[in-house]
Amino acid sequence: MKDLSVQNVSMVYELPKGGSVQALHDVSFDLEAGRLLTLLGPSGCGKTTLLNIVAGFLAPSGGSVELGGTPITGPGQERGMVFQQGALFEWQNVAQNVAFGPRMNRRKRSETKALVDGLLNTVGLTGFGDKAIYELSGGMQQRVALARCLANEPEVILMDEPLGALDALTREKMQGLILKLWKETGKTIILVTHSVEEALFLGDKLFVMAPRPGRIEKAYELPFAEVGLTTDPRKLKASAEFIEKREELLSMIWGMEEQIMGHEGGMS
Repeated sequence: MKDLSVQNVSMVYELPKGGSVQALHDVSFDLEAGRLLTLLGPSGCGKTTLLNIVAGFLAPSGGSVELGGTPITGPGQERGMVFQQGALFEWQNVAQNVAFGPRMNRRKRSETKALVDGLLNTVGLTGFGDKAIYELSGGMQQRVALARCLANEPEVILMDEPLGALDALTREKMQGLILKLWKETGKTIILVTHSVEEALFLGDKLFVMAPRPGRIEKAYELPFAEVGLTTDPRKLKASAEFIEKREELLSMIWGMEEQIMGHEGGMS
C-alpha cells in the first residue's frame, strides 16, 4: 500500500477572454494508505479540481502530487475514479462493464470471470451480471461503477459526489457499502461530497475547504467511520457527539457561503 503526498499544489485556470481564476492555493497534506478522506466545502472551493489533480486528469499550476514516492503526471491504473453518474457503458451488460478493465489488461477469461463474479457478490449484485444497465436503479448502477473501479485493483479510489443523485434511503445504504468496501479492501479512498452528514459519517479524516482561492481551512480526525461499521447508522447520526460536530461544520460552511454571497454582492 502506498501513501499519498500532496505538496504546495496550486491551480490557476486561464479564462478564454483574458484573466484567470485561482481554484487552489498551496494545498499540502500527506494521506496514509488505507485512510478514508472526505472533502467538504461550499461550491467553488476546489474539491473536484483537487480530486482531478490526484487522478491525473489535470496538471497543477504549481506543486506536486506523489503516490508511494512516484510523481503523478497523468491517469494511471493505481488510481480509480467513481463519478456522480456511473459513466457506465450502456451497450454492455453489468458483467461486461465490470470486466472492461481486466479485458483491456488481457487477463485470462477464466480469471476475469472469477474476479467479476466475486466483485458482484461484494457489492450485492450476485445474479445481475447479464442485466442491461438501463434495467438497474440508480443505486444499483453505482454499485456496478464501484465494482468496475475495484476490478482494476487500484491503490486509491477517488469518488466525486458518488451518491449525490440517489434518494435518501438508497444513499444511506450506499454509505454503508462504501464503509464495508473500505474496511474489507484496505483501499485508500478520497470522497468529495456537499453533504455535511455524509462527510462526517464516511470520513475517518475530513478536510473542510474554503474558497477563493481553494485551500484546506480545517482538518479533522474522526471516529464515526470505524464506529459506523458496527453501529446502526441512524443511532450514530442521532448521537450527541455526531450532532455537535455536524452543527460545528454546518456553521463553518454557512459562514463561508455568506462571505461568498457578500463578496458577489459587493462586485455587482
